[in-house]
Amino acid sequence: MKKSIFLPILLLATSLSLRAEQKATTIDKSIDIFTDVLRQLDLYYVDTINCEQLTKSVINQVLRKLDPYTIYYSEQDFDEYKLLVTGKYGGVGAIITQLGDYVYISEPYENMPAALAGLKAGDKILSIDGRSMKNKKTAEVSSSLKGVPGTELTIKIERIGENKPLTFKFSRQDISLPVITLAKALPTEAGNLGYIAYNSVINGSASEFKQALINMNKQQKLDALVIDLRGNGGGLITEAIDILELFLPAKTEVMSTRGKNKEKNKIYHTDATPIFPDLPIAVLVNRNTASAAEIIAGSLQDLDRATIIGERTFGKGLVQTTQPIAHGGNIKITTSKYYIPSGRCIQAIDYSLLREDGSISKVPDSLTHEFKTAKGRIVRDGGGILPDIVINDTVSKIDICYTLFTQQMFFKFANQYQAEHATIPAVENFEVNDEMISQFEQFLLDNDFKYRTETSKFYDDMLQMAQHEDIDSTTLRRIEELKPFLSQSIHDALSRQKENVQKYLGDELVTRYYYQKGSLEYQLRFDLEFRKAVEILKK
Repeated sequence: MKKSIFLPILLLATSLSLRAEQKATTIDKSIDIFTDVLRQLDLYYVDTINCEQLTKSVINQVLRKLDPYTIYYSEQDFDEYKLLVTGKYGGVGAIITQLGDYVYISEPYENMPAALAGLKAGDKILSIDGRSMKNKKTAEVSSSLKGVPGTELTIKIERIGENKPLTFKFSRQDISLPVITLAKALPTEAGNLGYIAYNSVINGSASEFKQALINMNKQQKLDALVIDLRGNGGGLITEAIDILELFLPAKTEVMSTRGKNKEKNKIYHTDATPIFPDLPIAVLVNRNTASAAEIIAGSLQDLDRATIIGERTFGKGLVQTTQPIAHGGNIKITTSKYYIPSGRCIQAIDYSLLREDGSISKVPDSLTHEFKTAKGRIVRDGGGILPDIVINDTVSKIDICYTLFTQQMFFKFANQYQAEHATIPAVENFEVNDEMISQFEQFLLDNDFKYRTETSKFYDDMLQMAQHEDIDSTTLRRIEELKPFLSQSIHDALSRQKENVQKYLGDELVTRYYYQKGSLEYQLRFDLEFRKAVEILKK
């Protein structure tokens, strides 16, 4: 009997050993082939090759065949890797935009080097450290602005209202991307409503979130909370768990991970006693809510702890871990999938099913599976998180605002307005009134802004074709009679889109004086998802 038990075990061990040896042999063979190819290229290729650059290119090409999240970072990519892990980079802290031959400061971050040095939105960047920035693209200008924290740079700019260029000399710093854009208690129909715009689930962000929530509640007891995860691309699982601990009972299972290495599989529970166990919550999400942010939204949905409002989320149910690589590099590897409390995985794309042309497709709804929340509601896997209340706030109409954006007229007007007005009222009192819209309309006329509807463009093509085809004169005359009805004056177009003009123009102006916090607070006036959250929390 002992022999009958021992023999299968011996055969299994032998089989596993042989597989391990074969795998090691395959890896060694692949390394030998690649090394020999590289050596032959270095010896005989007609031109000099950059072995490091070629190696990096080959590795990245291989990794792209797996998924977009498995990435190799060479020693030279340290800044990019640092930004991934810490949310920090060395630079000046400003968003830039291309406009004609030059790049402009679009928005300096509040209390960061560019803003503290005196740079403003609308400043045209003429040179950096004496090197002209004319005809440079945003990527090149951005690279010139970034650098080792503590190093100095000199920027020469042109500003509306100034007779000559201005020069600013200051030092780069460690730039931390803002984790929370706005945390504010707002009086609403739902009572004293706490609002937190949470941007990234990076290291330390949960502590910042917690403190912001506690501070709001101290100032005035909150009746409800809106967590805005729109555009939050995720980050660290541990930070997501720390957020959930604020609202869920201790020892609640909130997620689990499963991968090829069974020993690394893990079940995650909340540990701390919640500070806000009964606070009503609405969570705002959109198509760019991903990864750890989806863990927060999905767990609150599965446990029936919050109402989720907005668009279907991105659908990233994969987990990455980082391993060091020889010569100072790192590799971020997809090691497992995660599963939220109902048992579902919300991964939307199966990267193992890449088509030959490299294209991918999302899991169709017909192939997803049903799961149940804590109270028995039906939820599904395989396609991100479908909100409890779906609101598609994406602008699909092509109107004058679309043209104003593409020609950057809101941005240009705000440049001039800021040069002429040192201040504007506080955000809660600021209004884009009829007088300001009239000023904007005159600005458009003065700057030779041309507006034609897309329909009128199609009409011109149709009329030209009709004139060349064998169409009778009566029909052709009727087509020509349509023209006056398809044209719109700038005044009429602005009037038709008055609310949107107020929204976009006001946002551009408020950002100049009150930065991102002011911008977001202003946008909430027009935010359909936020309005729905207030309505739900009121009930």
